[in-house]
Amino acid sequence: MTATKQNFFKPTKVSAEKKAADTNSAARGIIEQEANARDKKTERLRSLRLAKEAADPAPLPKKRTKK
Repeated sequence: MTATKQNFFKPTKVSAEKKAADTNSAARGIIEQEANARDKKTERLRSLRLAKEAADPAPLPKKRTKK
């Protein structure tokens, strides 16, 4: 059997359910990646904020003078 274009690339119709499933899985994958990246960023920023707060305590508020 010789390798021809018709042997390897047979045009077949893809059902609407298959297209929807492919799109759904791709979208869920992208959303999951974004959520993981957001969680990593949040943890990183939280740890930096806590380290900064521990190193530099908040200054006491200034007393208001009466006029």
